[in-house]
Amino acid sequence: MRYISTRGQAPAMNFEEVLLAGLASDGGLYVPENLPRFTLEQMQSWVGLPYHELAFEVMRPFVAGSISDADFKAILQDTYGVFANKAVAPLRQIDSNEWVLELFHGPTLAFKDFALQLLGRLLDHILTKRGERVVIMGATSGDTGSAAIEGCRRCENVDIFILHPHERVSEVQRRQMTSAISDNIHNIAVEGNFDDCQEMVKDSFADQSFLKGTRLVAVNSINWARIMAQTVYYFHAALQLGAPHRSVSFSVPTGNFGDIFAGYLARNMGLPINQLIVATNRNDILHRFMSGNRYHKDTLHPTLSPSMDIMVSSNFERLLFDMHGRNGALVAELMNSFRATGQLSVEDSRWTEVRKLFDSLAVDDEQTCQTIAQVYAQCGELLDPHTAIGVHAARECRRSMSVPMVTLGTAHPVKFPEAVEKAVPGAAPQLPPHMADLFERQERCTVLANDLKTVQDFVSQHGNRGKPL
Repeated sequence: MRYISTRGQAPAMNFEEVLLAGLASDGGLYVPENLPRFTLEQMQSWVGLPYHELAFEVMRPFVAGSISDADFKAILQDTYGVFANKAVAPLRQIDSNEWVLELFHGPTLAFKDFALQLLGRLLDHILTKRGERVVIMGATSGDTGSAAIEGCRRCENVDIFILHPHERVSEVQRRQMTSAISDNIHNIAVEGNFDDCQEMVKDSFADQSFLKGTRLVAVNSINWARIMAQTVYYFHAALQLGAPHRSVSFSVPTGNFGDIFAGYLARNMGLPINQLIVATNRNDILHRFMSGNRYHKDTLHPTLSPSMDIMVSSNFERLLFDMHGRNGALVAELMNSFRATGQLSVEDSRWTEVRKLFDSLAVDDEQTCQTIAQVYAQCGELLDPHTAIGVHAARECRRSMSVPMVTLGTAHPVKFPEAVEKAVPGAAPQLPPHMADLFERQERCTVLANDLKTVQDFVSQHGNRGKPL
């Protein structure tokens, strides 16, 4: 399997190289040169497989030539063996022909565990083989940071620097990151918003001259391995609901477009997906594009669903690449113009084609709380605010009641107690046993100014387990 950049100028790479590169040298994102296409017979044979075995079947083509089948099987069994629910991603029915896919049974109680538990093990495998040491630098709006730290903290050849917006993540999210204390883990609270953090990470990847003797590796969803891992649970859910002989629809709470792009890929790989719903909060750049062909920057607003408080969606570029016939030069021109003006639209014919699959909805805090309360009253299930946004969007945008509708349950409600308690007073979710002492744990975090050089200097001075890089 070879990978190419969405901007067309970077050299093609194999999986191992793409895993370590993250962002392409031309500023683009890596995508497979050719997607595997699965037959009905193949998918039918996967019905009933344990999650790690299904993951092997779906992801095997993407790592071919870089990781042996035996090693990959062992990595996947180890990865998904740490999830608290043996089903790994159980489906919970909440209404007629309507389900929530629970993606929060991993170590940090969020869907990011599916990709980042795998990413950490893949890095350990490949870096040990290469005898190489790297620096992970990532930005998080809440869940990516703790999942990356948990997935990579035991890697012998990795130093981890995670940037989060100061005082703009939930307390549980913050403590999950800052209570992981080790010489190779560094939490940085940037005095800005998530987009500022994300921009710093992108700029650092574009010019790594501030590092000496090592390189950066991405854990954000710009890293192809994360998208690859997320495709699996679309197959997992759909096969339980009658695929491949029956279509399934999905509603996806998304800010960075990575999770829903994985669903788009699953469909292009042969999974019969009828509809993909982009569910966003007040920060609705994706909804404005899907509903009106306007991908324009706007003011960032804090909400009860902070993991989606994002102004610019990194993975949207991967969809643009397909929308423009995989023409990297056209995408580079579009992205350069967007960076200069903060505005982007596409030709109506391209936008109309995308709308055949995608619908979208922006859901405000009031509607989010109403949905949490409504679902709790109807079936006793507590939703986190992001999942509630997905459920509300599913019910508003659903095209067919005869097609099963699955909302991705992206986080455990305990991660967002403010929203849950506001919606259902007295129904405070409880931390699971392995996190019962979270609020008593020691924290370590460094608050830094919203300044690229300040952050890069910190990374340079504190890498290599405390030894300057």
